[in-house]
Amino acid sequence: MDYLPLFAQLKHRPCLVVGGGEVAWRKTRMLLKVGAAVTVVAPDVDHELAEAHAQGKLTVLREAFRPDHLDGNMLAIAATDNALVNELVSTAADSRNILVNVVDDTPKCSFIVPSLVDRSPIIIAISSGGKAPVLARMLREKIETLVPQHIGKMAAMAGAFRDKLKARIPTLTGRRKFWEAAFSGRFADLVAAGKHQQAEQALEQLSGQITTQGEVALIGAGPGDPGLLTLRALQLMQQADVVLYDYLVAEPIMELCRRDAELICVGKRASYHSVSQDDINRLLVEHAQAGKRVVRLKGGDPFMFGRGGEELQTLANAGVSFQVVPGITAAAGATAYAGIPLTHRDHAQTALFITGHLKKEQDTLEWATLARPRQTLVIYMGLMKSAHIQSQLMAHGRSPDTPVAVIENGTRPEQKVFTGQLNNLPSLAEQAASPALIVVGEVAALAGQLTWFGEGRAVSDADPTQAPTAVVNFA
Repeated sequence: MDYLPLFAQLKHRPCLVVGGGEVAWRKTRMLLKVGAAVTVVAPDVDHELAEAHAQGKLTVLREAFRPDHLDGNMLAIAATDNALVNELVSTAADSRNILVNVVDDTPKCSFIVPSLVDRSPIIIAISSGGKAPVLARMLREKIETLVPQHIGKMAAMAGAFRDKLKARIPTLTGRRKFWEAAFSGRFADLVAAGKHQQAEQALEQLSGQITTQGEVALIGAGPGDPGLLTLRALQLMQQADVVLYDYLVAEPIMELCRRDAELICVGKRASYHSVSQDDINRLLVEHAQAGKRVVRLKGGDPFMFGRGGEELQTLANAGVSFQVVPGITAAAGATAYAGIPLTHRDHAQTALFITGHLKKEQDTLEWATLARPRQTLVIYMGLMKSAHIQSQLMAHGRSPDTPVAVIENGTRPEQKVFTGQLNNLPSLAEQAASPALIVVGEVAALAGQLTWFGEGRAVSDADPTQAPTAVVNFA
């Protein structure tokens, strides 16, 4: 992010505009709209600027720009058609640590002015950082059609009700629940219909109906691509007061959580547990019983080789309300992005999912069933046990030349796909890093033909005798 979006309070604050033409008037009018104390410096000014000066709305200095004109100003805008003057304004402002905008010359700007959708007091700003202003304008036009005109009135009425609500609902979580219900319910409908008095009455009624009980949402974040989140998951992540998340949840997904939510990492890695399961259960119960809306965010699907069921049992025993939002499990997401269908009429009529997080002495898997031909075996968390998995499958009849694939960081931009055969599975696993998924079965040979995600393309020419490896890197 090259620019930090800010909404500046400029009322009565001194701002300087250098230039007297149409562009200078357009920038000046914008500053006047927010109540800034504007001074315009230019040898000559257009009629609009002269008239505004005559009406006492701004000050005009009919002279050439000098660096000392900047003294005492909060920000400056250079809007002349003289590149040397604009550069002088930029350099002089930077030397004084004054924010400066040079119209149509982004490299000389320390701030830029975005396209605006104005539904005061709701303001939506769109910027391309000067890279594609036409695209920003097109986005603004689209947003203009999506944001109704009554949004501003609704926000103003909400602001007038805030102090009264604070006295009635003392908790921050309770007030958030109130406003979410108001903005999506009868109050919003009444404001849209222009029935403002009835809308105020609706706020009064709703303020006595909000519960302060906490709850937990167990959410599957999917394998990594934020686009695979469900709409319900996104809604609850935006409402959460507290988010307990795992290491496997991708950073772009975490960015979609509510900005002021408390984020607690409780993930586990092989040979490293940051938070015990008992502590996770305790945190879920404690935050919910404190009246907070808690999101438990788990990679993939919460009921697929995770402890989502155990966590819900703890909540149920504690009398805490909860809900579950399924996610796309890695076996479905990662294989799809690698171009590997789980089933195929010519290659596999069965798909089995197992976890490779097992110990030899406690291995109770039905390997004879798992080793059957013409089926797809998907193994979660299997990198460290790849040699054991290989030996068991081959010992129970799976052919050494059975196609296999190891998918690292499935569905993410950095996805890699390693393809080969069962007899070289351990060497494939050594090349991959967690999180990774192992796919064994005839369908894995289709990766080279059906790969679609990213710029790379799989090339799988595994020879039964040499068992070479194809690597697809989508970084």
